[in-house]
Amino acid sequence: MANIDHAPSRTMLNLLHVLPAFADADELRLNVIVELNSMTINKYELITETGHLKLDRVGYSSLAYPFAYGCLPRTWDEDGDPLDVEIVGITEPLVPGSLVEARIIGIMKFDDGGEVDDKVICVLADDKRMDHITSYEQLGAHWIKETTYYWEHYKDLKKPGTCTVNGFFGNDEAVKIIRDCEKRYDETIAPKLVN
Repeated sequence: MANIDHAPSRTMLNLLHVLPAFADADELRLNVIVELNSMTINKYELITETGHLKLDRVGYSSLAYPFAYGCLPRTWDEDGDPLDVEIVGITEPLVPGSLVEARIIGIMKFDDGGEVDDKVICVLADDKRMDHITSYEQLGAHWIKETTYYWEHYKDLKKPGTCTVNGFFGNDEAVKIIRDCEKRYDETIAPKLVN
């Protein structure tokens, strides 16, 4: 896991700009940097320039994240952030700021106030309890309703009616969007990196 193609260094590496998005593309395994756990209303985000976590905001309502959440290194979504990842089926809290390998099971297309802000749906790659889950559809109809409800209402007390789930899609669509976000990163962010 996390074989970083980089010589030992006296300075801290920013994993957001060092690791590839895919740990193993054939196995649909991603490198995911964990930003927050389920059951929190605190929203943490990686600072792009340093790789540190920052409290971005405290949620306006009591709706807590129903899944762990993170982002993919070396990707850039249309909203101006790394591509987001929902990690479902977590049995024990993950450590924010840590790196996990997660396996793609789908993607949720999402519009956040007029910006594309899609969410790759994953399970932990090495959790044997999740080996049988290969598609978001296997999580059941209630999971889809709960996830849709969360995303369409989590900002209601601040900006009501601004978020729309535009559907759930399979692994092929998830890989296509990840590849598009890798290309956008290479075109817009990589040229600005120093050292």
